[in-house]
Amino acid sequence: MVKFSKELEAQLIPEWKDAFVNYWQLKKNVKKIKLARKPKHAPDSNCGFFGRPVSDPVRILVGKVSEWANNGRDKPEIIQVKSKISGGEEQDEEDEFQFYETELVQLFSEEDEVRVFFEKLDDELNKVNRFFKTKEGEFVERGELLNKQLQILVDLKGVLSDRRRKNLAGKGGAAAPGFVSRSDSDFSEDCRSEHCESPSDSQTDDAVSVEKRGVNSVNSPRRSKSRKGKPKTVAAMRIDIPATTPARTIAAVTSMLWEDLVNNPKKGGGGDDVNRKKIQCAEKMIRGAFVELYRGLGLLKTYSSLNMIAFTKILKKFDKVSNQQASASYLKVVKRSDFISSNKVVKLMDEVETLFTQHFANNERKKAMKFLRPTHHKESHMVTFFVGISTGSFVTLFILYAILAHLSRMFSPATKQAYMETIYPVFSIFALLSLHLFMYGCNLFMWKSTRINYNFIFEFQPSNALKYRDAFLICTSLMTAVFGAMVIHLILLSKGIFSRQVDFIPGILLLCSVLILICPLNIFYRPTRYCFLRVIRNIVCSPFYKVVMVDFFMADQLTSQIPLLRHMESIACYFISGSFKTHRYQTCKSGKLYGELAYVISFAPYFWRAMQCARRWFDEGNTDHLANLGKYVSAMVAAGARLTYTRQPSQLWMVIVIVTSLVATVYQLYWDFVKDWGLFDRKSKNLFLRDDLVLKNKGIYYVSIALNFVLRLVWVETVIGLNIGMLETRMLEFFLASLEVIRRGHWNYYRLENEHLNNVGKFRAVKTVPLPFREMDSD
Repeated sequence: MVKFSKELEAQLIPEWKDAFVNYWQLKKNVKKIKLARKPKHAPDSNCGFFGRPVSDPVRILVGKVSEWANNGRDKPEIIQVKSKISGGEEQDEEDEFQFYETELVQLFSEEDEVRVFFEKLDDELNKVNRFFKTKEGEFVERGELLNKQLQILVDLKGVLSDRRRKNLAGKGGAAAPGFVSRSDSDFSEDCRSEHCESPSDSQTDDAVSVEKRGVNSVNSPRRSKSRKGKPKTVAAMRIDIPATTPARTIAAVTSMLWEDLVNNPKKGGGGDDVNRKKIQCAEKMIRGAFVELYRGLGLLKTYSSLNMIAFTKILKKFDKVSNQQASASYLKVVKRSDFISSNKVVKLMDEVETLFTQHFANNERKKAMKFLRPTHHKESHMVTFFVGISTGSFVTLFILYAILAHLSRMFSPATKQAYMETIYPVFSIFALLSLHLFMYGCNLFMWKSTRINYNFIFEFQPSNALKYRDAFLICTSLMTAVFGAMVIHLILLSKGIFSRQVDFIPGILLLCSVLILICPLNIFYRPTRYCFLRVIRNIVCSPFYKVVMVDFFMADQLTSQIPLLRHMESIACYFISGSFKTHRYQTCKSGKLYGELAYVISFAPYFWRAMQCARRWFDEGNTDHLANLGKYVSAMVAAGARLTYTRQPSQLWMVIVIVTSLVATVYQLYWDFVKDWGLFDRKSKNLFLRDDLVLKNKGIYYVSIALNFVLRLVWVETVIGLNIGMLETRMLEFFLASLEVIRRGHWNYYRLENEHLNNVGKFRAVKTVPLPFREMDSD
């Protein structure tokens, strides 16, 4: 049977861990009471043959008789729990808080330990009660706001539908099919930019005009009559759609400049259809807000039940140790407290279910529950089985390839240049990618083991998110396919079979990989593949897309995969220029365009990351993002200097490489340790670390600091310039690139650990979805 302490640790909400009952500390207090009850004097000399007192049987008999006699009487209260109201008379009732204090009515032999236990128990009860009441108030307030937003949405759709119907009736037509009604909903997952361009209309009743930063101002359909009987607008509303896509960003900037320069709203036709799309985007935002609200209410309900069980368990332990019955009277107080007696959470959950079913699921409860309570797929042991099969196949093919390469003398001086130019870039691409996937699988395993909620941080859907076993399966399957292709290529090349077509095999392997990546069929982890493609699109267009955690996290991964991008350039040039037919391998390397593209590829990941920092500074106004931008600019300068030095080795360029690389390395190390990992806190109780640590062994953090410091200095090899052969040079390049991938995988864990601790410190377990409608007066 699993102990409750382990069960509680497995089920509690990681971001709210500090708000839960400190069950482990209460267990220590109970243990102290148990130790205090043990007799400290020497055994009585009046003992029988078996070391027991002679008077023991008589004492037991008297105790039984007295217990039987007292069974019919009312047992006196051992403890008395008093409730008090915190706060002064001037405070509102909502700000008042009821807290509890326990007084010992009956004296205990170990009175000090018992008093300490109940003081700690009172503190925990008050803490749980206060946190629950705070969160309950936040969710209730959020629910009221969402109700208003939903009412505005329903009214606005009704107005637009009526206007559409009147326009078509005037032309002798009927209402357009497919237009969103009051109770129906557009369940499309995409809210594309072309659907959310700034609309315009010349009518006064339902006018939609461009406001500052590309926000639409829509008159509210709720009206009141003036003295003359004419309708007048009560309030003007704004549809505020976040500029998360390039079209929205460009529209926001354009409309802001238009407002500033011309100071006159745009007029024109065509506002009807565009506004309908705008409303669909607003509907999607409100739907997402309802889903997050329901999720938060579910977490709060779980929080309440787990804490109730914890109080029950610890009081039973106290009764068992103290041989008293204190749990009944204390549990009565617990059940009367807010986190158990309040039914606002349950009522609000029922209300959200009803509203969501009515307005977003066409009154189909089953469809609504798919959004509100998504099912989690259970992990299958078949994945583990296939990981084992793939790993065994990969190791077997690797050994077979090594034996065949040795027997065919493929790495002899006469043949190794041609073979290395064909195989090495393709092998490096897949090997580095597989190594990165393996490190990501290790990250997923460690995040799961240490209860770091990476799905919430990355905003992944738990039902579709990649598990660590899946990551291991992908990387081992990929390497199995690569070495299988390399064995076939080696056999055909050594036997002289299809000598002209044999070099197509690396290209076919790459083509198959790209086709699998973009395959529209729901196979081979389609949600993960498409999420990857969306993130890459967001990175490439980073100044125009709103930057979220997964975007800049993936962009950081790309900065560690510059060798892979350079190999992709080599492979593209190799096949496009036809070098695989002529075997003229210097055609690409000697070309001017190839050399210029090398700079572009080396700069691109840092440039994208710098643009993300600029966009985040523009959105949030935090100057730390500008400082982070400077880090990537220094990395770009250092990368350009190293690339130039490899082509024009001179004393001047060596000095430039050393200076720029040292500046970039110091900058990066500072940001790694202080900003990304949150370490080197001067006021921390842990030397050179931070107060909150997920890993219990502090030595791991010191080893990680040293390892990250060493791996950040691999650029020194560029300055040293070892004079070795081509095969050794290629192997050294691959080894250094692998070290950078390993460093990045090692960095990933601590980066997400720090992000998780930030969420824990702010008790942030639910995503806050921005709402589309705002009153103009609130601006």
